Formats: sequence, structure tokens, C-alpha cells
Amino acid sequence: MRTVIQRVSEASVRIEGKTKGQIGKGLLVLLGIEDADSQEDVRWLVHKIKNLRIFSDAEGKMNLSVEDIGGEVLIISQFTLHAKTKKGFRPSFVRAAKPDIAIPLYEEFIRTFEQELPGKIQTGTFGAMMQISLVNDGPVTIIIDTKNKE
Repeated sequence: MRTVIQRVSEASVRIEGKTKGQIGKGLLVLLGIEDADSQEDVRWLVHKIKNLRIFSDAEGKMNLSVEDIGGEVLIISQFTLHAKTKKGFRPSFVRAAKPDIAIPLYEEFIRTFEQELPGKIQTGTFGAMMQISLVNDGPVTIIIDTKNKE
């Protein structure tokens, strides 16, 4: 799994002109799933993101997690995070998982996060054309790949 995590003061997702999910202070998580991903990747990644200390404490140091601040999380599926651009100019998405693999893992990722932060999770819709709006706070943007554990 590959994620782009953005610390936000607010974020929302719209589908066909209607707001599907909206959060205040928290994290926007763009999630890409590949064929080699498993439930172990889900558990590791949710634990890592939930505990990632990227919010400022009283002294202005990034020392607090989304859980510590009572923040929210907006989770968006994004297969394009697995784009390969080595050849030519058209990205290849061959490493991105097909829906029969990706959808159950995406749903498990959401369920696992909801268990960890009840009432704090919003989502987009897998496979939908979505418009994402956000105010990146900092800016702070972190990339995590479960295959590299970084």
C-alpha cells in the first residue's frame, strides 16, 4: 500500500456535485493498493498513520498524533499512486490492484481505522470520479509505502 498523507485544517470530497465526506482538522489519506498488499499491510499502515506525530504541541513541535488532537481522517482510494512513468509519457498502472483485490482491502482499511478512531472517519467512494478539496496545514505531506516500511 502506498499513501500520501496530508495534515489538513479541513478537507472534503465531492462526487457528482454532492459532498460525500468532510472533515475539519486532521488527515487526508490518499490510499493506493497493489496486488501484493494484504491485511497485514492494512494493520501496519493504520497503526502507523494513527500514531504519526505530525501535529504541533504547545511548544510548536510536531509531537502529537491525529488521535492526540481528536482529529478526523478522510480516506480516499487512489490507484494512480502506483503509476509507473519510466517509459514514454502515458503512466502505466499495472501494479495497481484490480477491484476484486482492492475493494476488500480498501473496506478493511476503513473498518480498521473506524475501530481505532470511532466516529472520526470519512471516505470517498472506491472507483468514483471525485473532487477533493483541502487546506494543507503547514504544508505537511508524508508519503508511506508498506513495502519499504517508510
